[in-house]
Amino acid sequence: MLVSRDFYKKSSKTQKIRCEICANYCKITDGNVGVCRQHKNINGELFDESYGIVSSLSPDPIEKKPFNQFLPGTFTYSIGGFGCNMTCLHCQNYMISHEYDKNSRGIKITPEEIVENALKYNCDSIAWTYNEPTIHLPFNKKTSILARMKNLKVVYVSNGYFSDKSIEEVLTFVDAFNIDLKSMSNDFYKKVCGAELDVVLDNLRRIYMEGKHLEITNLIINGHNDSVEEITQLCDFVVDELGPEVPLHFSRAFPYYKMNDISPTNPEILFKAREIAQKKGIKSVYLGNI
Repeated sequence: MLVSRDFYKKSSKTQKIRCEICANYCKITDGNVGVCRQHKNINGELFDESYGIVSSLSPDPIEKKPFNQFLPGTFTYSIGGFGCNMTCLHCQNYMISHEYDKNSRGIKITPEEIVENALKYNCDSIAWTYNEPTIHLPFNKKTSILARMKNLKVVYVSNGYFSDKSIEEVLTFVDAFNIDLKSMSNDFYKKVCGAELDVVLDNLRRIYMEGKHLEITNLIINGHNDSVEEITQLCDFVVDELGPEVPLHFSRAFPYYKMNDISPTNPEILFKAREIAQKKGIKSVYLGNI
């Protein structure tokens, strides 16, 4: 599917294009794809090669996303795709985000079918989850608008690496966000995730300012982002620049993908993180994967 010209710029001299769907702003030459591997330059135009192709479909308790304070006790219809705009070494869903064959494993489905399925399974919302949803923006938008017409809410489980244009677009059709704030270190983001911390922080501020429901997840990894200083810095950001009412989830990490040299996060670190967050005034703190 041809991507809207609002989300890419063509070079006046070559067939290279600049994708503006996420904050990578990939410059893609003819015949090639960007970091996410879902958008391809074909003769100087940007095409979404994953439109209508998903990796997984499942009704889930909304708390599994995790959302603990948005429609608690209800089910959400979860939709996952392929690819990602980050390159996290510890990716928990690398089978669909980094190492996949969407042509053989993909499920073809229409926006209308997704909404019908959500209603059939008595879900109160649809969730874009499992991989980064932003890279499937055209498909997400069409499906989400149809869902909202049927009184379904829309939730995004995201790494928050939106471009300036995509955050504007996503805010028009998403009701609730759970953003994975991976670290308060830009060095961590660069080396481990291939991204920039400030982009994520700016988008968190924007989501909060727009009055959207927001929850934050922090996966604590031994030896990488588990220091008291960094956890304290993250809690300070939530309290000072968002609000103490924003739910915060600390989650346990396990050896996975390209980060097999770590040990499972000591649960005591999560208990300490919860204690720090509560002392800072964060009202709702949850622990995951323990």
